[in-house]
Amino acid sequence: MTRSLLCVACLLILSQSGFAQTANMNTTPAFYVVLNSLTKTSRVADKTPRTDTPNITVASDTIYKTRAEAEAAIKTLTPCNH
Repeated sequence: MTRSLLCVACLLILSQSGFAQTANMNTTPAFYVVLNSLTKTSRVADKTPRTDTPNITVASDTIYKTRAEAEAAIKTLTPCNH
């Protein structure tokens, strides 16, 4: 009886921590300025840029909250204006 009560208590504790993690997911929109060094063009991406592509780099370390902020930053960033 004690063993089954202990097992049930452990299962409840483990299941609660799993639910807590999914509730705290960050769903804030994020926009990035991405530079294609091959074509020398910049664009706004709404997903985290892949770092394994040789011609694609992040033009700025800043994460923008809106697309408008990211598009305005393209005009002011040095790598995008060359």
